[in-house]
Amino acid sequence: MNAIHAAQADHPRPSRWLLLGGIALGTLDLLFAWAFWMPQGVPPLRILQSIAAGAFGDASFTMGGTSMALGAFFHYFIATAMVAVYYAVSRIWPALIRKPVLFGLPYGVVLYLAMNLVVLPLSAAGMPSFKNTAWVVSSVIMHAVFGVICALFSRRAARG
Repeated sequence: MNAIHAAQADHPRPSRWLLLGGIALGTLDLLFAWAFWMPQGVPPLRILQSIAAGAFGDASFTMGGTSMALGAFFHYFIATAMVAVYYAVSRIWPALIRKPVLFGLPYGVVLYLAMNLVVLPLSAAGMPSFKNTAWVVSSVIMHAVFGVICALFSRRAARG
């Protein structure tokens, strides 16, 4: 191994940390959704299909494992993008990674609002319902935590 490869092994590229952040964020989000909805009789397959409904609408629920797999792919792609956006903005405004809790919490709330008031209404899934207060409140809180996760992985990526 030459010196360049040794240096790269000691300091992984930021993309590795951003990908790990997306995996961590996506997994925590799925675990949260499953823990909330499974006791109410909603199976994990349906939760992943509901993610794919953003692309396929109600047809997603008739596509079986195909929409489940696509839902998982979309979910992890979006989670990774959330981390990558935080990282990209932190390159311009370094305070975002110096104070990950201070800026990560509101970033997570902004993610919640953007997903529910912009992305979902523009998708085939349509405007979400906000009638389930427990789901809405717990989702906002969890998204605040997700924002901190984005900040922490972005900080790690910046330190490369």
